[in-house]
Amino acid sequence: MMRTIPASELIINDDGSIFHLHLLPEQLADTVILVGDPGRVALVAEHFDTKECEVANREFKTVTGTYKGKRMTVLSTGIGIGNIDISVTELDALANVDFATRQEKAQKRQLTLVRLGTSGAIQPDIKVGEFVFSRTSVGFDGLLNYYKGRNEVCDLEIEKAFMEHVGWNELLPKPYFIDADKTLFEHFSDVTREGITIAAPGFYAPQGRWVRLEPQDAELNAKIESFSYHGRRITNFEMEGSALAGLAALMGHRAATICTIIAQRIAQNVDTDYKPFVRKMISTALDKLAVLK
Repeated sequence: MMRTIPASELIINDDGSIFHLHLLPEQLADTVILVGDPGRVALVAEHFDTKECEVANREFKTVTGTYKGKRMTVLSTGIGIGNIDISVTELDALANVDFATRQEKAQKRQLTLVRLGTSGAIQPDIKVGEFVFSRTSVGFDGLLNYYKGRNEVCDLEIEKAFMEHVGWNELLPKPYFIDADKTLFEHFSDVTREGITIAAPGFYAPQGRWVRLEPQDAELNAKIESFSYHGRRITNFEMEGSALAGLAALMGHRAATICTIIAQRIAQNVDTDYKPFVRKMISTALDKLAVLK
């Protein structure tokens, strides 16, 4: 028997929109660009040829329109893994749950979810302004461990090798390694460099930063930098990509994270005037998505 999702687990607003995003099912395009900063939505939407809706609630701001004839949605998720859990789950519900019956649709709709973000590099050869495609995301957050099927979509061999290499602290959530969609990786390979990207559950100690509170393992970043698996290295830090890739894989969607590098952690420098890099990343990604099959 088809499961009926309780009202307390899938909350639908009085106007028929989903709880946090405030979107109606018909307002969602199959191609979705995700950004963290609500202010960055306008940087994407200014390229649209047409706009059919603009919706805002809390940190979640959405514009759906067309770019070069292709329908797209751009959504701000806010910062962090928890917001990705909300955003991706609600996007999937908009696509694949009948709100009238509260049951999964028999015919599933596959979304293409591409996150455009900013990041700090942890390898000395990666320069500020470069675009890194997270071919593999590493979740330091533990989110995917709460979902059934986690091991079926993760790379358990590299996970084991990494934990042994760094001497993983048992007090921390078990890390998970999840690949981006292969089609998206191949499609963007000519405009990005590939990487293994850590998604951290915080900006400071989880990424090795020391302001007043000392990180539990001050050498963790050095261990991360020295890790290599079949010639592949961990390249950069951000805060959302692992949950995006993991949830999408479990749900049957295509997902990827592309970040412009704004900080070089090894050289200890940062470019606070990074908007030109972000604008270039946005225009490049839009052009690639417009011709994606």
